Amino acid sequence: MAISGLFGIANAFSPVGIFNALVPKDGGVTVERNMPFGVHPRQKLDIYRPANDETGLPVIYFSYGGGWEAGDKQEYGFVGRALAARGYVTVIADYRLVPEVVFPDFIADNGLAVQWIADAIGSYGGDPGRMVLMGHSAGAYNVMMLALDPEFGVDVSNVRAIVGLSGPYDFYPFDVSQSQNAFGDFPQPEQTQPVNLVSGGLPPVLLGHGDKDETVFLRNSVALAEKMTENGVDVSLKVYEGGNHADTLVSLAMPLRWRYGVLEDVLAFLDDHTVSIRIR
Repeated sequence: MAISGLFGIANAFSPVGIFNALVPKDGGVTVERNMPFGVHPRQKLDIYRPANDETGLPVIYFSYGGGWEAGDKQEYGFVGRALAARGYVTVIADYRLVPEVVFPDFIADNGLAVQWIADAIGSYGGDPGRMVLMGHSAGAYNVMMLALDPEFGVDVSNVRAIVGLSGPYDFYPFDVSQSQNAFGDFPQPEQTQPVNLVSGGLPPVLLGHGDKDETVFLRNSVALAEKMTENGVDVSLKVYEGGNHADTLVSLAMPLRWRYGVLEDVLAFLDDHTVSIRIR
């Protein structure tokens, strides 16, 4: 399929699984699938790692979006392969979704996956002390909450950087069905908002957002960046001119990297701040 056709699929917000099935992907990657990190059927993760069996590699935990209501880790193989091909052991986990659970349970599942990484990723070539938390959309919210709220049990001292792409960080009062369904019954709604939980002591943060995002407005990343700056956090905000909500995700895929330099921006940020192992 022509690149223009792929771009059309992305901008039409067709299922990510269709997009993932159609796009060519980076090679030189080994995949371990369906590793359990809990007892629930959705508490399983996939591991993408460079095929050269190198050890002591930095680790990226990627949390996907879907409004906390949808998503499947296998649909994000293009993300896992893109990052693993560049020297990062990359973990993508499924987590329980609304309406089966509501806040904070879906974040707790992400926390369990990160704890599994801390305990076991050494057996798959990763260094748990050189971890990056990364996510897109609702997944960006998930990883930000893991870093900001100690109730989820993530040891931030092992986290070298956080990358949030098109994330909702300041969306109370809840005015759309996804946020109402996921957060509407929580008795302290202000405490669900990353912008209200920022303090010092965080690792460096990269926020990427399209200025034409009509799903999660750019003001979410702007507000979080401002609050982090006020608290002395090393935060970088990258605004992609003309970019919509999907662009920061699909631009990680091989055929669409020319459109927005999201992958190179992420890799450059990690080179500057964290772990810097490039094999390509």
